[in-house]
Amino acid sequence: HVQLVESGGGSVQDGGSLRLSCKFSGDTYSRTCMGWFRQAPGKEREAVAFISTGGAVIDYADSVKGRFTISRDNAKNFLYLQMNSLKPEDTAMYYCAASSRTPMSWRRYDEYSNWGQGTQVTVS
Repeated sequence: HVQLVESGGGSVQDGGSLRLSCKFSGDTYSRTCMGWFRQAPGKEREAVAFISTGGAVIDYADSVKGRFTISRDNAKNFLYLQMNSLKPEDTAMYYCAASSRTPMSWRRYDEYSNWGQGTQVTVS
């Protein structure tokens, strides 16, 4: 049974940084593709970043390229999102998501079968 738990959210000023973490509970993490999504009030859930099982494939939404970095530690079952140069428009609930197969399109939320509860990021 897969469980995902995010942490690391908070309130920061414009231009600040945060590092989100996602703990994966289960024994299949090294074979699981992972993504970060976010959802602001009144908006649709947006794909932010993707990383393949071994980290060889990484991709980002255009809105965060050059500012966010996704990484994973398969030995510790953790996923990370380093967020630098944060902007007010980055304010949202951030979710990590797991896919047991390589997604056809990593930006589609329905490609992921497991989700965390979310961690709030507020930039002002």
